[in-house]
Amino acid sequence: MNSFVGKHVVTAALVAFAGFALNVQAADIVGNPKAAQGKVAMCIGCHGIADYRTAYPEVYKVPMLGGQNAKYLENALHGYKKGDRHFNTMHAIATTLTDQDIADIAAYYAAQTASSANNPDK
Repeated sequence: MNSFVGKHVVTAALVAFAGFALNVQAADIVGNPKAAQGKVAMCIGCHGIADYRTAYPEVYKVPMLGGQNAKYLENALHGYKKGDRHFNTMHAIATTLTDQDIADIAAYYAAQTASSANNPDK
């Protein structure tokens, strides 16, 4: 019986450590705006058009991304990726992104302002 309990304690400790290691790894990801320059082309197709509205599955005003808070953008992209946010096009795009891609894209758009020379406008 003691070896049975001991195995469970060791297993629980390993699971807890693995979860901690994943959290530390995620916290180490830092967005690089320059690395995102080649990753935002698909974003510009909708978010770079002033006053753009989608027509499917419903009429929806596409939000501007330039100048948004990086953490907000990261949370939104992760939400689309996990399916917590519901918009099929964004879900399809977000599932192709790595955590580093998401951090880079968020940093890129957070660095934009209306007067940014390379602002794809949103």
